[in-house]
Amino acid sequence: MKARSGTVGVEYGLLVPALLVFILGIIDTGRLLWTQTTLEHAVEAASRCAAVDTTLCNTAAQTQTYAVAQAYGLSVTTTNFTVSSLSCGTNVKASVPFVLIIPYLTTTSLTLTATSCYPL
Repeated sequence: MKARSGTVGVEYGLLVPALLVFILGIIDTGRLLWTQTTLEHAVEAASRCAAVDTTLCNTAAQTQTYAVAQAYGLSVTTTNFTVSSLSCGTNVKASVPFVLIIPYLTTTSLTLTATSCYPL
């Protein structure tokens, strides 16, 4: 029987980096989906507020502030949201940069966007 001391260490050293990248990729995907869903909720709620509740969202600035309040858990400001009137109604757009946990896996920067237009 040959000496096998250290084989477990070598196997562990080969598998752990791949496992960590896999786990961090799952976490990043979850964060990305959660951020996109929260962003979509914020623009939908803000465009509806601008069309329905004229006391709370009477101006574009008030609508942007309302959108920030609806973006639960995200670090966004009113500059991430734009409000305009289109033929479809009140249009609210959002654009937020997304930073990955493991940035060396992608060479492009990610910008998440969401748009909602609620009829008047």
